[in-house]
Amino acid sequence: MAFGSVIERNVARPLMRLVTMGGAPIMQQLHLEERLLRRTSDNWCIVNEGTAPPTIVMGVSGKVSELVEIQPVLRDHVPVIRRFSGGGTVIVDQGTVFVTFICNKTAVDGLQPFPRDIMSWTGQLYSKVFRGFGEFHLRENDYAFSHRKFGGNAQSITKDRWVHHTSFLWDYDVKNMNYLKNPQRAPEYRQARNHTDFLCRMNEYMPSRSVFTEGITAALTDHFTVQHTELEAALSDDNVFVPSTKLLSPQDLQDIISSKESPTVQGVQGWPRS
Repeated sequence: MAFGSVIERNVARPLMRLVTMGGAPIMQQLHLEERLLRRTSDNWCIVNEGTAPPTIVMGVSGKVSELVEIQPVLRDHVPVIRRFSGGGTVIVDQGTVFVTFICNKTAVDGLQPFPRDIMSWTGQLYSKVFRGFGEFHLRENDYAFSHRKFGGNAQSITKDRWVHHTSFLWDYDVKNMNYLKNPQRAPEYRQARNHTDFLCRMNEYMPSRSVFTEGITAALTDHFTVQHTELEAALSDDNVFVPSTKLLSPQDLQDIISSKESPTVQGVQGWPRS
């Protein structure tokens, strides 16, 4: 299904606020996204180029014991985050590019606010971004060049809004993949391949990250009036909102080893203002 039409292009497009960040910690990014989803009515695109230190990020319902190699994670002090959205488990670092769309349900003409419909729309959007750079496919819930994955997705849908966020593997450290288990439920096209056989790097297909982000902006203009927005404008002094994305403590992970998957969570500090 193609979203939008000639008629749509001749009327005023909704506003999309574009925020670009360089190396923001993933916990802070997820806190920001959840607040923008739940406490604002604007459409947003958030682009964050990398994060440090390497961090495991899990979906809201993922089981640590089935997805994470807990002992190496504890030994090497790798943070584990449970985010507010669904989806699978990833390890992210400075080689990851994050792209998030936060939209009102009426923002895209013809788009129904259901997971498959949102995936289909983003697949069409990214097919324009990657045109000429590789054999791009939306495979089940992943973005892939040919049969190798380079983008993992997660979503959260509320009464009036939705968020779709993607971790793109611009580059990755092979040894970091050893912190993750092969999931028991995997997409059919994975065909039981290990991480290194299943994944690929975007930098093998695109010349620079800037080409990628420029392509996103260009593709969004088919549906939105894109306005670059400073990060400070997206932040607020909303001290009432409590994000649900949490950091698992070392004790949580120790308890899981003891078959007690009911973690107590600890918060982290919010955005620095300097």
